[in-house]
Amino acid sequence: MSKHILVVDDEARIREVLLYALQKEGYTVTAVADGRAAIEAAAPGKVDLVVLDVMLPELDGLEVCRRLRAGSRTPILFLSARADEVDRIVGLELGGDDYLTKPFSPRELVARVRALLRRAEAPPPAPAEARAAVLRHGPIEVDTDRHEARYLGQLVSLTATELGVLGALLERPGVVLSRGQLMQRAYRYDNLITERTIDTHVRRIRSKFRAVGGDPIATVHGVGYKVNGA
Repeated sequence: MSKHILVVDDEARIREVLLYALQKEGYTVTAVADGRAAIEAAAPGKVDLVVLDVMLPELDGLEVCRRLRAGSRTPILFLSARADEVDRIVGLELGGDDYLTKPFSPRELVARVRALLRRAEAPPPAPAEARAAVLRHGPIEVDTDRHEARYLGQLVSLTATELGVLGALLERPGVVLSRGQLMQRAYRYDNLITERTIDTHVRRIRSKFRAVGGDPIATVHGVGYKVNGA
């Protein structure tokens, strides 16, 4: 079954480019021009991925992302003419999965869409010697079959990207993984992820767990990350 992608951009030319590039790859595509229409079109269960411009009329892309993340883990790929690092970090910290700066190559956009869809469908499996459907360390639990994370039994809503990062750490409790190692283990199907993106997703994971009284990840300065308490 064809994946359904929502394109949100107020520039007709950009929408046309995205429609052509994505439909050529076999995707079903819906395109809208403003934030309010995006909220309606991206209701849970309606689309498999959102390509979302940051600068939009009615509601900007950051606010659209915030509202979608309140009830959905649908992958979100931000588009923006703003290339500043702080803008990328804000978008990712609000729950975006990736960020592409305008002008962009349609081929690169399609590659990123493919990577996000693969990641959402199936988190990368653990190594054969440690493979398990449920990964646990103390009160922290990741169920890779159900795509769920829990702390003391309480559900913590993570995006597929965040689940991949936490799962990679839980596979090797006590081992410090560098950003490069996390990129290889959590994103083995995606060579477009950067080390800065890893830092942003780690902050998002920690923030969500702290909201329920936990903190699953420890920073080892100058080296990388490990599971907290290991």
